[in-house]
Amino acid sequence: MTCYRITSNVSWQTIESSWYFLSTETKTWNESREDCLKRGADLVIINSDTFLVNLKKRVWIGLTDSVTEGTWKWVDGTSLTTRYWYDPQPDNGGGKPENGEEDCVEIRNDQGPLEAWNDLSCDSKLNWICEKVV
Repeated sequence: MTCYRITSNVSWQTIESSWYFLSTETKTWNESREDCLKRGADLVIINSDTFLVNLKKRVWIGLTDSVTEGTWKWVDGTSLTTRYWYDPQPDNGGGKPENGEEDCVEIRNDQGPLEAWNDLSCDSKLNWICEKVV
C-alpha cells in the first residue's frame, strides 16, 4: 500500500498521472462536484490503494448510490470494485429516519486509510478532493 498526503496549502498537486485539489472550504456533495467541474476536473475516483490518504479533515469523494440505492457508482459512471468502508458502512443512515438518505461518500479522518469510507447525507457540508487526469 502506498499512501500519499494531499495538503491544503498547495492549489493543485500531482500524483502519478493525475492532478488533485483539496478544498479549503466546505460544501454539499453536489456543490463540491460543481466546483470540481468548473475547475475542469471531477470529484476524486479511488480505484486502488495507491491513493489512500491520511487527511486531517473529512472529504467528499466521487462515489454515490443516489440513482439506485445500494448500487455504488463513481462520477464517471463506473461501478464500485475496490472498497475501503468503515465497518459497518455503508448503512444508509443505520435505518434511523433522522439520518435521512445517505447516498454520498466521504473519507473519514478518524480511521485508517483501508477503512475510512462512510456513506453520508449528500446535504452535509465537507471539504472535497477534485481529480484531473492528465
